[in-house]
Amino acid sequence: MRRQRNKRQDVVSRDAVVGGRIPMIALVQTLAVAEYLSFHRAALALGTSQSSVSARIKALETDLGITLFDRNTRGVRLTEAGRRFVDQVDDAMGILDRAVKTAGMQARGEAGALHIGVHALTPDCFLDRLLGRFRSTRPGVLLHITEGTAREALLMVRESRLDLAFMACTQEIPDLQSRVIWRDRLMVALSAGHPLAARQDVEWRQLAQETFLVRHGGTGPQVHDLIVARSAGKWLTPTIQRADVERTTLMSMIAAGHGISLFVEEGTTENTANVAFLPIRDEPGTIAFSAVWSPQNRDPSLVELLALASKMSTP
Repeated sequence: MRRQRNKRQDVVSRDAVVGGRIPMIALVQTLAVAEYLSFHRAALALGTSQSSVSARIKALETDLGITLFDRNTRGVRLTEAGRRFVDQVDDAMGILDRAVKTAGMQARGEAGALHIGVHALTPDCFLDRLLGRFRSTRPGVLLHITEGTAREALLMVRESRLDLAFMACTQEIPDLQSRVIWRDRLMVALSAGHPLAARQDVEWRQLAQETFLVRHGGTGPQVHDLIVARSAGKWLTPTIQRADVERTTLMSMIAAGHGISLFVEEGTTENTANVAFLPIRDEPGTIAFSAVWSPQNRDPSLVELLALASKMSTP
């Protein structure tokens, strides 16, 4: 019977804390007294009266059913139960303080994580500079980068597996938001030994008999569609060979004379030995690159990244 009564008292004490009947100020004052081992000095540090501190701690001891401090004429010291209690409260206060700070940082876009889909990421390209600058201004935000096709990226944005996707071409998608971020000039890549390599530029008709190498991933599907669109109604569609390779391997294949491919100008600056890049004279315009995200996603970090992207793309 006594054991059941003690168990009920333990439940009442736990519920008192969980239910909020013990005010936070009582815990703060307890920590202060434990630090100074003096009700008087703790009250001075907190800017309150000694009687207030003493009364609150006495009420706390009553609620908990334990004595936290031994009081005598020589001063105050923690009991063993009080020491354990203070240690745990101090740890809990630290966790609470970090939680409050983290929540504030996330609300201001200074912490958290962003999952970003990209078509490719080459050194010193616009996207590389954008993400680098964002990391320098928001070091507390962790960036998770995923490379894939536009179709894969759109699916992942819809499923909330990506916060944002960057992809080639203008995107008009009813259930998602998009914005053109930057533009770049289209270039044809061919072997340095190719007959056209010595020219200043080329025309689309001069490429009609070539074999185009197109990756399965990245912007490969969009490059395929662009080649088909440029040849429609003018000449037979060129031979298009799909390759399940990374960009560096594709470059090696071009250098070896296996075929040609298309890139934008900013992707031609990296080490590409034995590959020549020529502008296409009759290409109607630059290639747009867009950011795509869900209108339901209001992550402050996402807003910050989009704002930075717009700022960087402004001439």
